[in-house]
Amino acid sequence: MKRHPAYDPPEYVQWQPDPEVQGEYAAALESQPGRARRVATLSADALLALYEGMLRFRLHDIALKRWVRQGVLSKAWLGTGEEAVTVGNVHALSPGDLVGPMIRNAGACHEMGMPLADMFRAYLGTADQITRGRDLHTGDPARGVVPPISFVASLVPVMGGMALASKLRGEGRVAMTWVGDGASRTAEFHEGLNQAAVLRVPLLLVLQDNQVALGTRREVQCPAPLADLGRAYGVPALTCQGNNVLDVYAATAEAVEICRAGKGPALLVATTFRMGGHATHDEAEARALFPPEVFEHWGRRDPIGTFEAWLQSARPDVAPGGDVAGLLAQVEERVVAQVEAAAEEALASRREHMPDPATLLEGVLAEAGAGPDSPAFPPRPLRAAGAPLER
Repeated sequence: MKRHPAYDPPEYVQWQPDPEVQGEYAAALESQPGRARRVATLSADALLALYEGMLRFRLHDIALKRWVRQGVLSKAWLGTGEEAVTVGNVHALSPGDLVGPMIRNAGACHEMGMPLADMFRAYLGTADQITRGRDLHTGDPARGVVPPISFVASLVPVMGGMALASKLRGEGRVAMTWVGDGASRTAEFHEGLNQAAVLRVPLLLVLQDNQVALGTRREVQCPAPLADLGRAYGVPALTCQGNNVLDVYAATAEAVEICRAGKGPALLVATTFRMGGHATHDEAEARALFPPEVFEHWGRRDPIGTFEAWLQSARPDVAPGGDVAGLLAQVEERVVAQVEAAAEEALASRREHMPDPATLLEGVLAEAGAGPDSPAFPPRPLRAAGAPLER
């Protein structure tokens, strides 16, 4: 893919395939026969869809970063370098399955069918998208995308509840959500996972181990391997190389089968790395957390570049006449046009469809300022000891 010096991590700008890294890439796919078989059966269309999805994700993030530089936005939360996790996960699902992405999993939204323009509108706070300007966290329940909130791991019990509903109704649907290495320390994660484990619901938790939580390196706050959480709660725990989209896809397909067979929930630990800051405002601080060698290590493992190189060496059949590079360039040209058109559409909405302040309280269940002395909260007498509860 074309590199963008103004927006890409510096390690990506002059990216070239590294023979050692590409050897690791292929070895990961061959080390587990079950996963190797899954990858071998992927059609040319399925492989190109994985590539297109990762491109769409990165170019979506580049568009947001450009808006930050231009002053359109104050900041943006990006998934640069982690595209293979989200895209590989979603492509292993079946129609009807549910996802609850966090903000760094924006690629799940468009890969589940959400228009890119709606995703951009959410960042711009326009009235013509699902949050009506109230929140940049977005989704589309009609497409199986549950909108998150900013509290990390809050979707674990929510998606667990949806998985329970699927089980009780006999729908066969799997619910999936993502949790970072830092969010795996929160109460909602543990409470949600424990309940899901006790009830054996079809919930897939992807532990996205990108080595850092906000400004805290993982080993500082999480000394044990994340996969050990599976043993702690009595649920299957799989691992995968998070920058290898094919390994992520095959591992996710295994985990989905576990859940759909009634043996869930399941954990999938994907090891990756955050190539930027927590958001665009702290990139310099984030890069200071690790020595340059760490960024160089993960820079050689760019999930898009390594997949391109693998396609050209292992699957020349994806392109007529074996011209894989030419075909991928065509895919990129189409995605670039798609992203640019979506961004222009969202900017038009910002000009024409900003929220009306008069609608501020629409959908709000309790008005601001309503306290114990408000008519909305009529006084109730204290219940005497031993008296029955009112129903």
